[in-house]
Amino acid sequence: MSRIERFPTPLPVPFSKAVRAGGFLFLSGQLAMNADGSIVEGGIQVQTKFVLERIAASLEEVGSSMADVVKATVWLSSLDDFAAFNEEYRKHFAAGLPTRSTVEAKLYKGALVEIELQALAPDLG
Repeated sequence: MSRIERFPTPLPVPFSKAVRAGGFLFLSGQLAMNADGSIVEGGIQVQTKFVLERIAASLEEVGSSMADVVKATVWLSSLDDFAAFNEEYRKHFAAGLPTRSTVEAKLYKGALVEIELQALAPDLG
């Protein structure tokens, strides 16, 4: 049995949605993107909520949760959105905030936020 487990994305893109390795889960960056590839309409808080809800669902699919998140990397299209982003972001980490890096970057199709994270992998015994 491989020590690395890959979870494919349903999207037509060349990467895994998540990878379990060495006791950790690594999730690919998430955008506020609908199944048709369009970016969700709305401001930074709407997109942040959408992204974090998708991340929570992905974690649940592999037996983990937001409480297991240890590190997040965040890209904002504008650091002017930092305060509003933080307001929504903190709502999704009731068990405690993970470590985090946040940078400004031009994002795919005009998205306002992208988040990738690492979490403890569930013990599969």
